[in-house]
Amino acid sequence: MPLSPKPSAAPRIRSALKLYRVTSIITGTFLLLLCVEVILKFIFNIELQLGGSGFFAQRDTVTGFNLSTAILIVHGWFYVLYLFSDFRLWSVMRWTFPRFLLIALGGVIPFLSFFLERRIHADAMAVLDSFDQTEPAEASH
Repeated sequence: MPLSPKPSAAPRIRSALKLYRVTSIITGTFLLLLCVEVILKFIFNIELQLGGSGFFAQRDTVTGFNLSTAILIVHGWFYVLYLFSDFRLWSVMRWTFPRFLLIALGGVIPFLSFFLERRIHADAMAVLDSFDQTEPAEASH
């Protein structure tokens, strides 16, 4: 039987949930940009650039700032932060390890982070709401 979070963890849950929501949206957005960039690069032989001779450049002929590489790097670092926020929320919510792995996949499967974010947020808020409902009853005894 999986453990349930403790009511005393409510402030940590709220904090972890905020970080998770922000990182999941940013990571998911950059993952979609990365998918577009990969399609442009490997199917149409085009890279994105800022400056140089326009916004698009033939692959390996970028003369300005290579936006394609920047998207790749930003997504990578935000995925690391996303994994940290996933771990933080997972540990404070005391979920099972397969759930941690499922949430981690949200940063590498397009659109999954957006669906998971809504589901995870709803699950965490349900737990927080249950804490709020039990606190007045405990205080009256």
